[in-house]
Amino acid sequence: MEAGSSGFSAMAPPVFDGENYQTWAVRIRAYLEGCDFWEAVEQDYEVTPFLDNPTINQIKYYKERKTRKAKAKSCLYAVISPAIFNIIMACESAKDIWDFLKAKYQGDEKIRSMKGLNLITEFERLQMQESETIKEYSDKLINITNQARVLGTDLFDNRLVQKIFVSLPERFEATIAFLENTKDLSRSSWHNY
Repeated sequence: MEAGSSGFSAMAPPVFDGENYQTWAVRIRAYLEGCDFWEAVEQDYEVTPFLDNPTINQIKYYKERKTRKAKAKSCLYAVISPAIFNIIMACESAKDIWDFLKAKYQGDEKIRSMKGLNLITEFERLQMQESETIKEYSDKLINITNQARVLGTDLFDNRLVQKIFVSLPERFEATIAFLENTKDLSRSSWHNY
């Protein structure tokens, strides 16, 4: 999909199927911002009709704002699974669609808090398997951390580093000892190792 005259084009935006709302919302918002449609979703501005004898600039401005609203709504329609589309197709504007999806799938503060606690529990219980590489294991931990951050639960980088070092198998003991003695592991610049 291309965004008018901006020249911005990207890979197809993610389709929402009712799962992983927070991740989808972050990705689709970035997509809409890149296409210059987010303002139409966020503000749901009114496009006022022309007065008598409008100028060329007024006509152009009117058409741009009206088109941006239509494209924002169309874009949201395109990134919703058919089952969810049947629920939201009566929404009047892109903002109505966004607000409905947020209310239905994001959940209230209590639900987000419980999801965050579940992710922290998953983070704490996860152990590196003997067959895994450090990269595979750290990718799992980073994925959990990022999901928690989207929900508003923060797992700090130094906690992530500690978790990796504490849960590595014995075969990495010498490497861990070396890093502990040569690097300040409390700093968040751990990704430089």
